[in-house]
Amino acid sequence: MAVTDAAIDKIKGMIVSGELAPGARLPKEADLAERLGLSRNSLREAVRALALINVLDVRQGDGTYVTSLEPRLLLDALSFVVDFHRDDTVLEFFQVRRILEPSATAMAAANMSADAIEELRTILEALPEDPNIEQLVANDLDFHQAIAKGSGNTVLCSLIESLSGPTTRARIWRGLTQEGATAKTREQHTAIYEAIASHQPDVAHAWATVHVAGVEEWLRRAL
Repeated sequence: MAVTDAAIDKIKGMIVSGELAPGARLPKEADLAERLGLSRNSLREAVRALALINVLDVRQGDGTYVTSLEPRLLLDALSFVVDFHRDDTVLEFFQVRRILEPSATAMAAANMSADAIEELRTILEALPEDPNIEQLVANDLDFHQAIAKGSGNTVLCSLIESLSGPTTRARIWRGLTQEGATAKTREQHTAIYEAIASHQPDVAHAWATVHVAGVEEWLRRAL
């Protein structure tokens, strides 16, 4: 394992230094192993590990390439890991959401284009009058992802999307057990949308805080 870790560090060093840029093809396996002083088996294990976290892209019959290294790709591995959360840690994910989402919502209020705001309105109005739980959760995810994207910060957007997975079950529990959850969600989403549409970052931040903190508080009592 230590040898594989060393191999990973050496490939990482080539990428960080700029020797291997995003989209670059790695040298042939035999050449790279010799150059880095590694066995071919160690190099293969390192490549597999880096491919799992979307740093490398192994294309059968073509070669191995550095990915675009975009935050969306790199943080995709985070969403996989956080899905293993335990129920007693879900509150910690909500605490992180309460830090990130209000800021993203405020940025969206300052940065979102007219077209993006119209798209957000379309998502808001797409929720049926009497939605089932699946429709409510899907619409909620779409709404928050559109706002995160509207922040204009790709890292922030990717982080928020990565944290959506572990909170999905909590949203379902809330919808199933809390009376008036649908009406409250619709009301708060509308208030957030109106603050964004009128370009009021402070108001948008406040409503997003209320929205996330409300779910967190209910979950705190339920656990």
